[in-house]
Amino acid sequence: MALTVTLWAGGAGGGPAASQQPTGTPSASRAPNPSAPPAAPVSTPSPGRTYPLSTAPDTIPAIREFTPARGPGWQPGNGRVVVGDDALADEGRLLAGELQLRYAGKVAVGAGDVELALTPGAGGGAESYTMTVKDQRVRITGPGEAGVFYGTRTLKQEVRAQGSAPEGVVNDAPAKPQRGFLIDIARKHYSADWIEDRIRELGDLKYNQLGLHFSDDQAFRIESDSHPEIVSKVHLTKDEVRRIIALAASRHITVVPEIDSPGHLGAVLDAHPDLQLRNAQGTLATGAIDISKKESAQLVDDLLNEYAELFPGPLWHLGGDEYRALMATNPEASYPQLAEAARQEHGPNGRIQDLATDWLNDRADVMRGHGRTVKAWNDGFYAGGVVQPDKDIQVAYWTGKEIGARQPLEYLQEGRDVVNYNDEYLYYVLGQPNQFFYPTGQRIYEQWTPLVLRGTQPVAERYNDQILGAVFSVWSDLANAQTQDQVAQGIRLPLNAMIQKVWDPRQPDMTWAQFRALAEKLG
Repeated sequence: MALTVTLWAGGAGGGPAASQQPTGTPSASRAPNPSAPPAAPVSTPSPGRTYPLSTAPDTIPAIREFTPARGPGWQPGNGRVVVGDDALADEGRLLAGELQLRYAGKVAVGAGDVELALTPGAGGGAESYTMTVKDQRVRITGPGEAGVFYGTRTLKQEVRAQGSAPEGVVNDAPAKPQRGFLIDIARKHYSADWIEDRIRELGDLKYNQLGLHFSDDQAFRIESDSHPEIVSKVHLTKDEVRRIIALAASRHITVVPEIDSPGHLGAVLDAHPDLQLRNAQGTLATGAIDISKKESAQLVDDLLNEYAELFPGPLWHLGGDEYRALMATNPEASYPQLAEAARQEHGPNGRIQDLATDWLNDRADVMRGHGRTVKAWNDGFYAGGVVQPDKDIQVAYWTGKEIGARQPLEYLQEGRDVVNYNDEYLYYVLGQPNQFFYPTGQRIYEQWTPLVLRGTQPVAERYNDQILGAVFSVWSDLANAQTQDQVAQGIRLPLNAMIQKVWDPRQPDMTWAQFRALAEKLG
């Protein structure tokens, strides 16, 4: 006897193509009990024994479809981890070490074993997986290595929370392709070891992006060969970054670098003061580079080209926010050299915002030359104007507080892809300046969804497919307000809550108290 518990969201957030439609949705099979003690050791089944129908395991994020069955389930013992493809060796060794099993490699499956296998013809996305617990064995399969890895995370959590994996079949996949965490390592130095610890935590939660904002007004934090003069005394070496990237790759996490421009370049401009923007009175514009000078583009492009070689991932963040010239009441009057350059480039209707859009598009072209998909902050996209940002630049929507603020709907109606960085819920700003407050996991869990791009109100469901996911960000504005350890503790529950909402867009079954108890149990 078996029945399927439906955990897939309806509409655009549906399950993978490989999954069959469920036949029933008994709520009792889905009800979590995070406070329950770990399951007792499972004994060897006997022919006459009858087992109760299994229930869905408790995990973060919650699995989206579970078909219960009768049987003893599986628990770590004398079994091994075996793989059906050598490409899964890293995932297999990692799981074996975590569950204290022996890694056997590509061998025949035996009793008590955990088998990892690729099934490229099974359908579903590269991040989907199926986990079958039957006959005292576990089989985790998926079309891609990432999906199989996520299946191992589910198994690890099952064992940690309940002591065993329940009999039955899990079919699971994320609702959103971008599930990220961004850390501002420019304003505050974070050690490589600290970053690596966060990667391990992110991997267990099925995050797939780590953003590194490593250049800002306060510091430039990664070693540079092309422009060593800009690098701050305390920084990450390239070898440390390579180690971070390698660990992230082993957890199927893409490291997304950000060199913000044409604003937030103060540390770079400290070494190149001739390129810093000045207004009509000769006053320096903090962190802003003069985009009317060809040398400015050359300097930034040198850096983009250099770090494209260091960071191999497919995504790149160009920044583009808070350019001082466009934060002035009258940009053309305040920065006449930029206004003149805009008119020379685009005729009498050219404005400084067009020059800034040219800058963004040109930097995007540089990164496309390296095969990258790029994103930029929403306040780097300007309404009207002669020039528009290229349509393939993803909108990193973080705020609606800027001068000339635009509602998320404007970007969506233009057909643009948007990533949710909502500063109301997903910004952890050290020291809580400028009316920022440390976000809580409970508020994210109970109030926020990926559709809530700005403030507290969601956009219409019809735009769901254009919202590619979400990123939780730590900004180090007041760097000494918290230690590294305090930051790690402060973000733990918000990260747990956010991944639940980007993995499965429906209202969670667990109460916040139950979810928090499970998060504490899983560590």
